[in-house]
Amino acid sequence: MATLSLHTSYGLLSSKTSKMAPTNPTLNTCTIQQPRAALSRLHMLFHFAAVSALLYYRISNLMHGAVPLLSWSLITLSEVIFTFIWALTQAFRWRPVVRTVAPENLPADDKLPGVDVFICTADPKKEPVVEVMNTVVSAMAMDYPAEKLAVYLSDDGGAAVTLFAMKEAFLFAKCWLPFCRKYGVKTRCPEAFFSSFGDDEREVLESDEFKAEEEKIQSNYEAFKRNVEKAAEIEDSINDDRPPHVEVIYDNKKNEETMDDQSKMPLLVYVSREKRPSRPHRFKAGALNALLRVSGIMSNGPYALVLDCDMYCNDPTSAKQAMCFHLDPKLSDTLSYAQFPQIFYNVSQNDIYDGQARSAYKTKYQGMDGLRGTVCAGTGYYLKKKALYCSPNNEDEFLHEAEKNFGFSSKLIDSVEALNGKKVSERQNLCDATLEEAKKLASCTYEHNTRWGKEIGYSYDCLLESTFTGYLMHCKGWNSVYLYPDRPCFLGCTTIDMKDALVQLMKWASGLVQVGLSKFSPLTYGTSHMSILQSMCYGYFAFSHFFSIACLLYGIVPQLCFLYGVPLYPKVTSPWFAAFAAVFLSSISQHLYEVVSSGGSIRTMWNEQRIWMIKSVTACLFGCLDVLMKYIGLAKANFRLTNKAIDQEKLERYEKGKFDFQGAKMFMIPLTMLVLINLGCFIGGVKGLISGGSVGEMFGQGLLSFYVLVLSFPILEGLVPKIGK
Repeated sequence: MATLSLHTSYGLLSSKTSKMAPTNPTLNTCTIQQPRAALSRLHMLFHFAAVSALLYYRISNLMHGAVPLLSWSLITLSEVIFTFIWALTQAFRWRPVVRTVAPENLPADDKLPGVDVFICTADPKKEPVVEVMNTVVSAMAMDYPAEKLAVYLSDDGGAAVTLFAMKEAFLFAKCWLPFCRKYGVKTRCPEAFFSSFGDDEREVLESDEFKAEEEKIQSNYEAFKRNVEKAAEIEDSINDDRPPHVEVIYDNKKNEETMDDQSKMPLLVYVSREKRPSRPHRFKAGALNALLRVSGIMSNGPYALVLDCDMYCNDPTSAKQAMCFHLDPKLSDTLSYAQFPQIFYNVSQNDIYDGQARSAYKTKYQGMDGLRGTVCAGTGYYLKKKALYCSPNNEDEFLHEAEKNFGFSSKLIDSVEALNGKKVSERQNLCDATLEEAKKLASCTYEHNTRWGKEIGYSYDCLLESTFTGYLMHCKGWNSVYLYPDRPCFLGCTTIDMKDALVQLMKWASGLVQVGLSKFSPLTYGTSHMSILQSMCYGYFAFSHFFSIACLLYGIVPQLCFLYGVPLYPKVTSPWFAAFAAVFLSSISQHLYEVVSSGGSIRTMWNEQRIWMIKSVTACLFGCLDVLMKYIGLAKANFRLTNKAIDQEKLERYEKGKFDFQGAKMFMIPLTMLVLINLGCFIGGVKGLISGGSVGEMFGQGLLSFYVLVLSFPILEGLVPKIGK
């Protein structure tokens, strides 16, 4: 029942045609970013010299014992941590690359491989059902042959409203897809198209015929929304004790011959895997592994697009852009996935909760791309399924004892063999026997005594399933690519209040720190399986959260010493002061360059400085504490689902650039303490200087405290609302 791997047949076709023609059409290009690479290497030398001088000053003074031991030891420890993480960061700057694609050079549609789209949802209260269905519809409407496309929704909540909404979404898609194809609509998420985001496109397409059809389609969409929202009001609860449920909403094979190209639709399947309180559920990794198995016996596309339920397809050509890498004979043998950036449509110009610091992460992803591949972001990536089952050029690695590794399903094993190029019969109409087999593959017990979650599929060793699995694939020898196109291929919904942002960051921090301290640490396990530079990049993601310790020390020790007149820095007239000033200015300049060269502004850089400070002493700190508590047995692994429901009052505060601390009291304890300590110590320290203190010796500490206070002013507004009135 599984399909033949079209990727393999295209690879054979490419190898034959290459012998006849002198050159093949170029599918993609990769260019080293200049002058960024050269400037970054020069900056490394300068900053290294300044940091070396700074540490020499610290350690030599400590060894001579002429300084207060405790305060100097703590501040030296924080500066060593900063230096360690800075050193890891340099790997990103060594060889940044930019990629472009040429989809027009792809083979004809009938030669393209199949693509299965995996969308995961878990709770209709935290992940609004209408928003999830917009993602589903946008995936169905991608500019890709409908017979080669399949869309799977994993509902880990088992909510009746989600299944009902998916059937309603299919009915709406029957008129939406032909409309998009007829007029060449690019914004194929209906909610986005009918909002202000689609104004420009609707103006371009304006005609009497288009306007009449648009009004009809919009009326159908509003009716679809009302039906789903009404159903959600009646029943939106999740079921934590249920059998597996697999339902084919639409089988494109049944009506393939009777439909024209504009009306064709992809295979659409709803999957709710079995969930029992007594069985491990494995969170999103378990859901993705279940989708791998179910899709294997239904459509078995060689590639899978993985999407968060709130990350809709904004460019219908993304699949073809990804195929420009996957079908490139120079890359395909070792390419595991093509990663697209995470970009959010609801980001305010004030941009106060963007914990990922988009400009910095863009440069990091492009930097990793020049070192055999970037980290897997968890959404918006096109994955070669085979990469989850074996090492490069070792297709039969787990097929020698197939039942022991993949489980007792001959249909699933046939599908894995098909991915490896072994011929099996093409898929026919999905019958009852296939659905029953799919339910077995989605059961709690199927993975028992198999290699699923260990060496096959998504790993269960880390709650950040995609990032960790991508890391393991790189360790096995797979590569990846990162494409940052002009038009975002995927747009998502980011958090708009402090609590949700910090909960999400804490989850990431906890998972990554746990990897860094495990047997899979990038600085031990990674260096033995990949290049030093690439392992340094993964080391940064794992250990950068120890910034929290350094920031905590740097936010307390210098300020208290400033209050009591204890000098920690050389006099402003001393040549050694130049080393400290050089490190500070060098860091700020590097950050500003990365932001501006990525299309940001000084305001963007300033906001990133603020959110970096906040997350370091809140979410990152609690993430590190969470790992410590797990190690000593006081806590257990727990998946924290991010709330994606939009509160209008919170949205208004966010758009005004106001920090909203409501519900984030636990996170605010260290942040409030540091802000108040800085405020009190700065006032007391300045009074001490006025009454006869040494300005030259205390200038560095006073400047540091003032800088932190300026960064903290919006936080003070959030903590004390009257200040902002």
